[in-house]
Amino acid sequence: MEQPVLLAVVAAAMLLLPPPLPGSGAAVTRLRVSANFECRATADRTLSRPRCRQSRPWPGPLLAPPALALSGARLCPPSRPCQPCLRVRLALPAAGLDDVRGLQLNFLELGSNRAGWLQVWRRHRAPGSSPWQVQFDCFPAESGHHVLVSLRTIPDRGLAISHSHLLAAEPPGPIFAHAWVSEERAIKVWVPEGPALMVRLCHQLALECEELPQPFHRQVLVLGGHHVSLPYEFLVPCLCVEASYPHHDSPRSKRCPFRDQPAAYGPELWSSVRFHDYSTSSKDQMAMVLSASCPLRPRATLCWREAAAETAPCHDIPNSTASEEEQAYMLDKVDIHPQLCFRFSYGNSSHVECPHHPETAWNVSVSTRGLQLHLHLTSSVPAAFSAALCQRRSGQCEPEAPLYTVTQLEGSAPGELALLLPVQILGSCVLVWRSDVRFARKQLLCPDGERASWEATGGGGDGQMPPFTSPLPVSRRHFGLLGLALALGLVVTVVLLNCRGTWRPAAGAPGGRPVLLLYSPDSEEHLGLVCALAERLRAGLGCNVHLDLWEAGGVGQAGTLPWLYAQRGHVGRQHGTILLLWSRGSAQLFHRWRVGAADGSPRDAHDIFGAAMACLHGELGAAGYGGGWVLAYFSQLCSPHDIPRPLRPLPTYRLPQQLPRLLGALRGSPPAPRRCRGRAEGLLHQLLEVGAREGSPQPPGVAAGT
Repeated sequence: MEQPVLLAVVAAAMLLLPPPLPGSGAAVTRLRVSANFECRATADRTLSRPRCRQSRPWPGPLLAPPALALSGARLCPPSRPCQPCLRVRLALPAAGLDDVRGLQLNFLELGSNRAGWLQVWRRHRAPGSSPWQVQFDCFPAESGHHVLVSLRTIPDRGLAISHSHLLAAEPPGPIFAHAWVSEERAIKVWVPEGPALMVRLCHQLALECEELPQPFHRQVLVLGGHHVSLPYEFLVPCLCVEASYPHHDSPRSKRCPFRDQPAAYGPELWSSVRFHDYSTSSKDQMAMVLSASCPLRPRATLCWREAAAETAPCHDIPNSTASEEEQAYMLDKVDIHPQLCFRFSYGNSSHVECPHHPETAWNVSVSTRGLQLHLHLTSSVPAAFSAALCQRRSGQCEPEAPLYTVTQLEGSAPGELALLLPVQILGSCVLVWRSDVRFARKQLLCPDGERASWEATGGGGDGQMPPFTSPLPVSRRHFGLLGLALALGLVVTVVLLNCRGTWRPAAGAPGGRPVLLLYSPDSEEHLGLVCALAERLRAGLGCNVHLDLWEAGGVGQAGTLPWLYAQRGHVGRQHGTILLLWSRGSAQLFHRWRVGAADGSPRDAHDIFGAAMACLHGELGAAGYGGGWVLAYFSQLCSPHDIPRPLRPLPTYRLPQQLPRLLGALRGSPPAPRRCRGRAEGLLHQLLEVGAREGSPQPPGVAAGT
């Protein structure tokens, strides 16, 4: 019973509908040209290029040439409102126009002065053929306006026809009322007494009003004097109510009440958007594509989220606006991380969207060795990393000079990189970040084992963001052989404090002279002492210390031997010193180098020690002495007998007993007074006694973070 009743209701509603416009004819869905010959069509930018096709047989009655007939029609593109347009029919005689290749129609809409043209070309000449018959559907125009149409041939053979046509005014669109019922998440629509209307909700795009997704898409026939409630999924600015009469080419009325409604620019706007993440670490590119119900073009910038939780604050990063094209947002030179996010802003509303993949391209772990922090970096992409010590002050941890860098070169296999950093004082932290990108997270590791909440800004390149904090637990250590590094640091500090008057530079003199520190990497203990001495020389004496462990990035980019020769030249020009730290391992490597040099064996391109020996050997042979070279050794790791005879002419210092004399030589000052040497030796003796009672060192503590 329901179906007959519904049919009766629809039939009754159709009787109440207004009649179609006179002369409107059937609606067309797109611009097209029909001809009785093979054709092609071109048009100006006011008309999208129409399709031209040959019609056999010709539809409708033929016009007697020459003729130009105009009539009203309706253009109803798919999913777009219908609009009035002008249909053109014409006929040209075959006689006398054999060399005509085409024709041109010129349009002028009076009132708006909108103009356009259309050209129809005959693909093949056919002398003595039948008259030309052409129909164009159709030129869009406003109802109630006159449209002037003129016709000429190509080439011009003197045939010209002009006519004008008035497009009848359309009746007003359907009338309805509506109300937003927020608690029901629906819009209520009332149809007044009179004809029935088809009503629906839609999303207004640039050229069409798109239907809502299922299950919210509903197109309901509402009888006059009745109402309907239409639910919606999201309250967005482009949500509209559209009403039309039931027949296909009916005029439509549309209202979009939420364009100026603040509630439409809230969280529901962003819930209606689908974010597709295409960020990739291999390209250092952050990319997201938006699929939105409304034609939004938000602005996207980077921000750093304090924690993984969606409610965590996200701090804006200056100068980080992403480029946008067709709702695809991209930003290059970015260290991809789950907490480095895009903030999309539209109107007074914003939304934070983070990368959807939790993996990171690199990780860092750290261990402590004496007075050094040993950073282990693993990266799946070619990258350069920087590290700097920092001191926590008032909730901030700003990096301090110098910066330490290391690089994994392009084309190299993913692997582990290492950096050795000195610890200046207790409480030092270290910041690690990628330095080959513009926007990078900074990872903060502190040796006190406490996690802090940081608001300080830093950043790789132009980007600035709070550092990502990770604790670094450190086990309590005892003195032993590695404790010699602590002893050495304290001795140098005490010597500098007590003898600072002796080594005070002259007024107006520049800072400390450069020191190139060379060594043999024969043991972890020796490396620890090398770094401790280098740090004390830099921080306490003000020397510009060059150490390959601190300049791994420069060594990797220039190459081992070029880096060494460049440093040697720089130190020589600045009247600095090459300090060669000797050990038992150095003696063994020196012996191997001499054997290899004697039999002509090829040198290892990465052997800094061997290259240094070759450089020193050449200078000793040329001048009889090594100008600017000094040699020092640690008494607990080496003895005078371990120094090869060819190197004994060099100024040699036993550490730490002769440390004051070494400092004076590096500073270019007279030897320190005996009282300074006595204090240093006494302090060292006490420290070593305490270390002997404490026992051997424990394994270093290790912490990892991402």
